[in-house]
Amino acid sequence: MTALTLSTAAAPGLRADAIVIGVAKGAKGPVVAPGAEAVDKAYDGRLAGVLETLGASGAEGEVTKLPAPSGFKAPVVVAVGLGAEPEKDAGFDAEALRRAAGVAARALAGSKKAAFALPLTEAADAGAVGEGVLLGAYSFDAYKETGKDAKAKNGKAPLAEAALLGGKPRDKAYKAAIERAAAVSEELNRARDLINTPPNDLNPEAFAAVAQAAAKEHGIKVQVLDEKALTKGGYGGILGVGAGSAAGPRLVKLSYTSAKATKSLAFVGKGITYDSGGISLKPAGHNETMKCDMSGAAAVFAAVVAAARLGLEVNVTGWLALAENMPSGSATRPGDVLRMYSGKTVEVLNTDAEGRLVLADALWAASQDKPDAIIDVATLTGAMMLALGSRTYGIMANDDAFRSAVHEASEEVGEPAWPMPLPEHLRKGMDSPTADIANMGERMGGGLVAGLFLREFVGEGIAWAHLDIAGPAFNEGGPFGYTPKGGTGTAVRTLVRVAELAAAGDLG
Repeated sequence: MTALTLSTAAAPGLRADAIVIGVAKGAKGPVVAPGAEAVDKAYDGRLAGVLETLGASGAEGEVTKLPAPSGFKAPVVVAVGLGAEPEKDAGFDAEALRRAAGVAARALAGSKKAAFALPLTEAADAGAVGEGVLLGAYSFDAYKETGKDAKAKNGKAPLAEAALLGGKPRDKAYKAAIERAAAVSEELNRARDLINTPPNDLNPEAFAAVAQAAAKEHGIKVQVLDEKALTKGGYGGILGVGAGSAAGPRLVKLSYTSAKATKSLAFVGKGITYDSGGISLKPAGHNETMKCDMSGAAAVFAAVVAAARLGLEVNVTGWLALAENMPSGSATRPGDVLRMYSGKTVEVLNTDAEGRLVLADALWAASQDKPDAIIDVATLTGAMMLALGSRTYGIMANDDAFRSAVHEASEEVGEPAWPMPLPEHLRKGMDSPTADIANMGERMGGGLVAGLFLREFVGEGIAWAHLDIAGPAFNEGGPFGYTPKGGTGTAVRTLVRVAELAAAGDLG
């Protein structure tokens, strides 16, 4: 990954491939953002005018490159748009800094070192810029040719080093902000790697092995239930979904504990390493990106490891419900009835509504530890994508205050989300004449129906939230801000922030 450093060096004398500055969109044209004073001075205070002549406006995501002034050791100045200029005495918000840093880092792929002279008024700004750099510089090249001859064909290597000018290397708050940015971003990028890995190389067993290795490295207790253990334990949902695949299902429990913890959280992730739809086979055009159906489990895994790396004073347990949903002679059929880990029976009306089945078992298992709160994360329904689009995820909960707290955390870290209801009248649509409940209900409001189904498997008295990340989990369009094409790692930062709030006693 890109190396992050804090630097007190002046921009003109720093040896780098480029100097990155910020440009805001002002009322009368582009405005050079704080942090770039030395660069502007070298242009005799005319940098904004030069940029405007080159077509720059300061709009978010805009990149303008120009030769560095005489006397600079860096040959290029990269001006990146920050969006609208803030009101007087108000600084740029963290998300604007993250996105600008991410755009610049991606634009500087192939460079060895870049100096970022973006606005840093406090330690949190340095953390935001650091996150943006590390997330924006991400690339997934594991399956591309290597070597000199392959470079031109496969693109440039990520930016190797980023020096944050205006940072305070000896200031504890600045150092902590950079260390946090590195831990969270590295684990989020690990989640992206998992999401982007082809399903022929990432089946449930392989995912479990990755989790075991990380747990050993970071002092996390891990337990893996294979088919034999799942059968003995009565995990009918996970077993039913994985029944059609030659690759057996797994349930992975990751436990991070702190001696100073007074609160406990459980994170539960849907981990369908490939979703064909099973017997209810997906139509052509809907299969190609289904390696991303384990994005929820990837987010949970990354968040638990990040919590351990940060040493948060809260107990965090992650549950990865892993299965491959395939059609075969042994696959679960529409009309079959599964007995879940909770003891309830579920009539399977559609085998492509499989995520809720594996989550149901994992939610009930998580409930047995009686945590203070449970959050599940899943690429669960196309209905949520229709409701909220491709960049916003939905939040449902059994407690309005907890839903609001999770929503506030998501917005704080720059992961757009929207609170959604759980209308009681939709529950009746899942009544089954054969079993306790069916895995399908009314078509309209399908994302809410799925949330109501999951609520049935949460232990009594436990605050619970459900994050349906079907839209933003996998970016099929071009990169934007610090978000790459492919796996995004959505929800990792929300979960980490919720854990931090719980550790501080501020979750509510």
